[in-house]
Amino acid sequence: MSVVDRHDIHVSGAAGAQPLVFAHGFGCDQNMWRHVAPRFEDAFTVVTFDHVGAGGSDASAYDPVRHGSLQGYADDVLTILRELDLHDVVLVGHSVSATIGVLAAVAEPERFDKLVLVGPSPRYIDDDGYTGGFTQSDIVELLDSLDSNYLGWSAATAPVIMGNPDRPELGAELTASFCRSDPDIARRFAHVTFLSDNRADLPHVTVPTLVLQCRDDVIAPVAVGEYVRDAIPGARLVLLDATGHCPQLSAPDATTSAIAGFVR
Repeated sequence: MSVVDRHDIHVSGAAGAQPLVFAHGFGCDQNMWRHVAPRFEDAFTVVTFDHVGAGGSDASAYDPVRHGSLQGYADDVLTILRELDLHDVVLVGHSVSATIGVLAAVAEPERFDKLVLVGPSPRYIDDDGYTGGFTQSDIVELLDSLDSNYLGWSAATAPVIMGNPDRPELGAELTASFCRSDPDIARRFAHVTFLSDNRADLPHVTVPTLVLQCRDDVIAPVAVGEYVRDAIPGARLVLLDATGHCPQLSAPDATTSAIAGFVR
């Protein structure tokens, strides 16, 4: 299967223009960008794709060794960029794909122009002098629950991650997205996501970086966004007047405006 089919890659917008690549987070797929990505088609070549196991990707391409670390997912991103012969790339990464984007940009900095990190977290577990938002026991409990009943975990957890309880349709959409993911791959991806520690990679980013952070996010609190801003040389932090972990769905106008102000 080709790289394009493996990741269900879609290319739209201005042919030959600077590429703007959108990477989705855990439990999501490229459909999560539908309110944001099309707004850049007038000036950019817009690329969306699915990580292996998500959306319309080819789940048979999952490799337990390669995808046993976030670096493997970063290598997938670089494979996509090479296949499409993309350079001067602006990568917009949501949640765990923010870290995946960091790893890709550190590995091949010459291929990137800018990074936009939406709700990033280089480490979810609290550490001495570092607030990740979760204790070790929190994450163990989360993963145990996910391993024992992925669909039940998704139904209970997705609305909490989404926030905005006054807009239940948003939580329902994220729940449905979680449930569309291959459950075996999703369980493994969750372990890789929530147990990774990529703080040491942040200072090696050499391209201009924007951190987008919601003011109220149970997955990535403001302190994490501030840490990422301070750890990446020259990075900027924009606090969105939004709640939850998926502002591309809950606050697409603010998300689009912040990205546009950085990349246009």
